[in-house]
Amino acid sequence: MGHQRKKLVDLAKRLLNHNLNGSTDQADEIMVKSVNDYTDNEIISSEVSKIFYDHPVPIALSVELKENNSYKATKAIDTPLLITRDENGVARVFINICKHRGAPVCPEGSGKKSKFNCTYHGWMYNNKGNLINIFKSDTFGDIDTTKIKLTELFCEEKSGFIWTCLNPDIEYNLSEWMNGFDSELDDIDLKNWHIFSSKTLEGPRWKICWDGYLDGYHHHMVHPETVGKNTIVNLIAHDTYGPHQRFAFGLKNINELAKIDEEDWEPENHIRLIHSVFPNGSVSAIQNQHCLVSIVFPTPDLQGTTTTQYILCLNEPKTKQQIKDAKDFSELAEKAIVDEDYPMNFKIQDSINSKANKEFLFGRNEPIQQHYHKWVDKLSSK
Repeated sequence: MGHQRKKLVDLAKRLLNHNLNGSTDQADEIMVKSVNDYTDNEIISSEVSKIFYDHPVPIALSVELKENNSYKATKAIDTPLLITRDENGVARVFINICKHRGAPVCPEGSGKKSKFNCTYHGWMYNNKGNLINIFKSDTFGDIDTTKIKLTELFCEEKSGFIWTCLNPDIEYNLSEWMNGFDSELDDIDLKNWHIFSSKTLEGPRWKICWDGYLDGYHHHMVHPETVGKNTIVNLIAHDTYGPHQRFAFGLKNINELAKIDEEDWEPENHIRLIHSVFPNGSVSAIQNQHCLVSIVFPTPDLQGTTTTQYILCLNEPKTKQQIKDAKDFSELAEKAIVDEDYPMNFKIQDSINSKANKEFLFGRNEPIQQHYHKWVDKLSSK
């Protein structure tokens, strides 16, 4: 039995046994979180600084910069970023700010380009971040251009993502941070998938938003015709890798496996697997050769989030049916997030200051959110 198949069979077996026994993976106890942790800007600002800036975060998919000399200019919280891939295929991340007087060197967007002209005075940098030309340099004055370079951030490419640290003073051991989770992500092989579409979504505050991405207890109420149509609510298999998590939901056909010899199982047709990258990445709904990837960052004012949502296909869809299948999956994913999850999250956010609650509860059957909040507390207390 291959490694990937054995993993899926083991997950399906756990979920089948849980469903037959009316059980689920659980935390040791109920967690109580102060609502203040969701509303106090001082607490949230400190947490965001320590978690999103001082640790590696996924900033883009490798496949977004598929070709050499390609680039993507984007923004993470309040940091404008320029992600490049040079002629040798090496990825780098820079703060997209000119060393002359602080203007961006590249408008937001993506494409193929190896040189970037500052949008203010035209200073030119290459995709390794080096200043290679000063406009009208003969009149500017004596300056050693070899010592001028865009501020470079930690960058490493691993498991189909380009990772960075938003704090330029941080160097990181990414393998240590991944704690074995990279091998789980490697099984998905994201770097060889095809991006069918991507879009930017405006969402609620960070922790309210991310709680939704980790929730298997609401599918019957919020997603009866989308996610919840096929999944069994309150049935999960949960595994952790340092701060990162892998969890699986059982589909409503899971009990069929009890009547089939294990060697004949097709477990991918009976479970839904999600990989959650701490603190802001989700790879989910891998089924029928389609995949939803979400990368979420707080907005600069910390009052909302910006989500980059990708729809990936195992292979580029070419026939009418393949294109229709990809569109259907994209519409399902968007409906679940934009029309169902985020509106519910915004309702929570709109009333969170009403003083109705001083505490939020996370039950033993909500181990995924519990694990996330424990790591938020652990890393922000340092």
